Amino acid sequence: MFRRVATDIALAEPVRQQDKVARQFYDMMASLRFLPNSPTLMNAGRPLQQLSACFVLPIEDSLESIFDAVKQQALIHQSGGGTGFSFSHIRPRGDRVATTNGLASGPLSFIRLFNLATDVIKQGGTRRGANMGILRVDHPDILDFISLKTEPDKMTNFNLSVGLSDRFMRGVRQGRSYRLMHPRTGKPVRQLPAQMIFDRLVKAAWRSGEPGILFLDTINKANPTPQLGLIEATNPCGEQPLLANESCTLGSINVARCLTVSRGKAAINYAQLAEMIPHTVRFLDDVLDRTRFPLASIESQTRQTRKIGLGIMGFADVLIKLGVPYDTDEALQIADQLMGFIRLHAHKASQELAQERGTFPGYKGSRLEAEGLHRRHATVTTIAPTGTISILADCSAGIEPLYGISVIHTIMEDIRLERLHPEFIKQVKTRGLSLPSIHRALNHQESIQHLSQIPNDLRRLFVTAHNITPEHHVRMQAVFQRHSDSGVSKTINLPPTATTNDVAAAFLLAHELGCKGLTVYRSGSREGQVLSCSHVQSC
Repeated sequence: MFRRVATDIALAEPVRQQDKVARQFYDMMASLRFLPNSPTLMNAGRPLQQLSACFVLPIEDSLESIFDAVKQQALIHQSGGGTGFSFSHIRPRGDRVATTNGLASGPLSFIRLFNLATDVIKQGGTRRGANMGILRVDHPDILDFISLKTEPDKMTNFNLSVGLSDRFMRGVRQGRSYRLMHPRTGKPVRQLPAQMIFDRLVKAAWRSGEPGILFLDTINKANPTPQLGLIEATNPCGEQPLLANESCTLGSINVARCLTVSRGKAAINYAQLAEMIPHTVRFLDDVLDRTRFPLASIESQTRQTRKIGLGIMGFADVLIKLGVPYDTDEALQIADQLMGFIRLHAHKASQELAQERGTFPGYKGSRLEAEGLHRRHATVTTIAPTGTISILADCSAGIEPLYGISVIHTIMEDIRLERLHPEFIKQVKTRGLSLPSIHRALNHQESIQHLSQIPNDLRRLFVTAHNITPEHHVRMQAVFQRHSDSGVSKTINLPPTATTNDVAAAFLLAHELGCKGLTVYRSGSREGQVLSCSHVQSC
């Protein structure tokens, strides 16, 4: 697979250097130091040749636009991509339809239609279809949207997020009301207390993990090409805010494979990273030129901005090997230094490619032009969830802490993969502890913090998601957001005992610290969760 992908992507290079570049690309992937997003692995060098992971499709207030988007969604899902939509332009339920003199069914009815369409497209049998549905907080149907996923067996193919504005957040903090706006006329229709809507949102997220939140003003303040339009939606996991008809190609460095060990002490190998990053940026740039886009409109918009997203995976593994617990200030400092270094060198690589190949076509009038920055790509860094490729690379996902020492991944509907963390196995054996007895004990405990047969320092090092405070989860996301041109995919995993106050505090802190969005998930609040401990019922 890696040879097929490397050979194909290198075809974007001049003929004289294709073999050399293909070897460089192959070595990065075969060593599991870097992997591109799943569609690139699945489709490069094959007839489909659709290599992008993330798409945002426009939906306007007309049946023609809505059903065009359904068709485009199906084609993208068939190719392995995920789709994001803003339903905020659709007129509210009960509004008058002039052409028929009937009443509009509202955005929620059409979200259900998109969900049903996803059911029949299983992405070639490789993974489930994924969508993001977004509604602005000032849409008249916002209360119905917030409660859309309270029934656990409904809307299973969608992540939902509410698009929040700075004005709304000020209303929450100052106890003020805000206006609901008619999307067709642009006129206010009623006022609601911001705190009341915020409380409903918090309660729904506490109950089912959804909706998440997106801070639309924060996103658009960082929009690299405001002259091309506002950003209203993201890809399914929220890390890639995109213009309508844009797509993005992602790739992640497995930082757990970028360590050196001297006298038994591990350290991040920054020299290795500096050498590798230019090759990863070139790889992603070449992917854009090798992609066969599903629609001409997507190809045109994507090539205008040439957005790529280079991120990391294996961060929790790095901290463990460095001997630093995830929930410490030192871990935040390491995150800041590591991602700051990657962004610096990725931007430099994009700048060098701009000298070689030219800036992205939408450069004129962009924020980068205004700042005197010449790059090949409108965005360069992103923190993706790496749900699939981290399994392939046998490392922790994205920037998440360990979910558990023994974790079951549910893949598709009926495939379950169990994994006992390899570094934990190594350290248990090194200390002469009984792995079988510890493994049996894990079936009866949510974490290892109360297993007295494990030494205190080992328990402290292998802290898991539910042992970490919501505040620290958010602070870690905010650190990575400072060095991400796009967004950050991270779940604020909460234990079953978490309260609505915990959720509310996390939302408020995320806005304060400059995050572009937030997703919380309280363990056990939904059946069929993707990650679970080996003791599923007690989780």
